Amino acid sequence: MSASEDAHNTPGPVGSGPDPGQSPRGLLARALGGGSDPDPRFTLANERTFLAWIRTSLAMVAGGIAVEAFTLELFTPELRKTVSVLLLLLGLVTGGGSFFRWLNVERAMRRQIPLPAPLLAPVLAVGGAIVAAVLIVFVLGRAS
Repeated sequence: MSASEDAHNTPGPVGSGPDPGQSPRGLLARALGGGSDPDPRFTLANERTFLAWIRTSLAMVAGGIAVEAFTLELFTPELRKTVSVLLLLLGLVTGGGSFFRWLNVERAMRRQIPLPAPLLAPVLAVGGAIVAAVLIVFVLGRAS
């Protein structure tokens, strides 16, 4: 091994990471599609939003499981299955869509173009409204 190769393979000082101006490489670079690094505060805000969508997704999945597991005596089997599947589907769509939302926002920030429309919000709103409508019909039907 030559002296230049040895110097190249020697780790840097503790705490030294990649060059802050260094662009991502490999799969991440291909996924992001070029552009320049945005302000780190915006990237971190995008990541926090992604994590919020993931939390929402997990809440939907937990709600779907809870409805199926703990409402045996409250709901009819058809209603229980309908509400549970709706909540699980909302969790699936929200979890999967949150990644693409994060990726599209990151790409837009790197290319300095307008941010994409938040498609997850209307899907979640309509899905939540459908679940609520099903439960309202159940409650009204049960009271009479």
